[in-house]
Amino acid sequence: MDVFNILASVSHAVQTNPGIGGTTAQHLIAPIDYLWEQITALNIVESLTFISFGSVCLFYGWRVFKILVVISFGLIGLVLGMLVTEKFTVLHNSLAGGLIGMGIMTVMAIPLMKWAVSILGACAGGVIAAGIWYAFNLDPHYMFAGALTGIVAGGMLSFVVFKIAVMLFTSLGGSTLVMTGLLALFYMHPSTTDQVRTLVLDNKWFIPFVIIVPTLLGLLIQNKLVKEAKDWNM
Repeated sequence: MDVFNILASVSHAVQTNPGIGGTTAQHLIAPIDYLWEQITALNIVESLTFISFGSVCLFYGWRVFKILVVISFGLIGLVLGMLVTEKFTVLHNSLAGGLIGMGIMTVMAIPLMKWAVSILGACAGGVIAAGIWYAFNLDPHYMFAGALTGIVAGGMLSFVVFKIAVMLFTSLGGSTLVMTGLLALFYMHPSTTDQVRTLVLDNKWFIPFVIIVPTLLGLLIQNKLVKEAKDWNM
């Protein structure tokens, strides 16, 4: 849900500050500070929940992908509904607008499941491409161009091979949850707090690396499990 708020803030910042500096723009476009806030805010129970649920998505997302798609589109609809309500004041209650949007997107995702999965696969490709762009310290002003390349590539693969879309978005989502939970646990331990802070905030390669590598591992494992599951029907 908060991802869309970040994107809206980025768009507003770029439009109102066209001469924004490279360092500031990089923090806006690649919201590492926001991710760090989530890591430091989690408690032990939440961290373990992230790791548990993320592990299921990472290795067995192909088994529960339909419910994951419905949940994802429901959350997208919630955010869009709230944004539309706040922007155009269609309703005086943003929560009501969000619930209406959630209901619409949830209902749409069920009959349009393959299209929804392909969209999520394309988005996953965009996130991975943007992460690689950030890891190699390329110009942050053009990170959206890199992300667009990933969206196009992920979208094409998703439409051609539906299984790839399922495995891609579930592996990426699971990897993100697992690594966020693990980093939160390490941050809570006094002996590794400073190391986690340094790795996350001072090393641009770290976050993309710890998310993309498990994603690739998840893709390989899911692909193997899918081939062995003769009765699984997309």
